[in-house]
Amino acid sequence: MPQAKRFYVSGTVQGVGFRFFAERVARRLHLAGYIRNLPDGSVEVYAVGEAARISEMEKELRQGPRMASVTDVRSEETAVDERHASTFSIEHD
Repeated sequence: MPQAKRFYVSGTVQGVGFRFFAERVARRLHLAGYIRNLPDGSVEVYAVGEAARISEMEKELRQGPRMASVTDVRSEETAVDERHASTFSIEHD
């Protein structure tokens, strides 16, 4: 049974390849969902998949790509949205 979790990642996470990094990690972990930039300079990640893989995603988000500087990762359990349950994508504004 897939689970879903939403992450809000703060710090220097826009303009440093964070969305592409998260997309690669999600695909490697076989997670669905999306990542998008938020107006406040943070990013939102919505991940759908097995609980253990979502936990691994959270660890990777806390590290981020080399040019990023992650200062905080907040998470919340959420419902599985079937529209985002088959692939992982980068959402554009």
